[in-house]
Formats: sequence, C-alpha cells, structure tokens
Amino acid sequence: MEFLAELHTRIIHFPIAFLMLCPIFEFLFLTTNKDFFSKTVFLFLGFGVIGALFAVLSGSQAFELLNNFSKESKLLFNEHQFYANVTVWYFTFLLAVRYFLLVKKKLNRKFIFIFLMLSLLGSYFVYQTGNYGGKFSNQIHLEKYKTVSIKN
Repeated sequence: MEFLAELHTRIIHFPIAFLMLCPIFEFLFLTTNKDFFSKTVFLFLGFGVIGALFAVLSGSQAFELLNNFSKESKLLFNEHQFYANVTVWYFTFLLAVRYFLLVKKKLNRKFIFIFLMLSLLGSYFVYQTGNYGGKFSNQIHLEKYKTVSIKN
C-alpha cells in the first residue's frame, strides 16, 4: 500500500480543481441556460468525487506509514481528515441528488440556484481540507528537519 501513500500528493490537486470549478459552471448554467454547462458540472462533480475518494484512501495510507507525530501534527491531521471526509460525503450527496433530478427531469432554475449555493458551501470544505493538509505537511517536514538537524 506504499504505492497509494506516495500518490496522495499527486492525486489531491485533481479533485480540488474539479470541485472548485463546480460553482463557476453552475453559475454559467444559471445565467446562460446552456445545457453544456449543466453537463460539465455533472462531469466535474463525478470526477471530483472519484478523485476525492482516491485522495482520502491514499491519504489514510500515507498517514499509516508515518510515525512519531507531535501533538500539534496529530491535531492538524485530525482536522484535515475531518474536512476531507466531510468534503467527500457532501459532494457525493450533491452528485446523487443532481443525478436523481436529471433522471426525473426536474432540474429547474430553482434547483440550480440551490446547487450553486450548496457548491459554494462545498468549496469552503475543500478549502479547509487543503488548508489543514498543507499545514500538516509543513509541520511534518519541520519535524523531520528538526530530527535530522539534532542528529547531525
């Protein structure tokens, strides 16, 4: 499973990009009413959720390979993991509801506006996940640097 752990830093940028673009294309669909933007949002949600699932899986594997955390690092990781899980479940729910509304042909302007607001809220979760992940990564590198410096 080390292979998955090594992929985490490479995988995470794709779901971030896909999920952060959803509100923009949701807004474009709301303002232009062009079906292309609705299909793009659906694809971005799908790719974003799949990518986020892989990111969570690879992140869990990466965490298990690391050891000797400081208390601060553990707190940062717990916050990162919390927001990562919230993000995955939140956008999975949005994807499922959007799919249901598409199949039932009930996706109207009112629902699009609601999806726009919900995807903006989801962007906050994505931001917090990345924020805590970056802080955690920096903290781990600082701890490794201190350990190497002390040994030398």
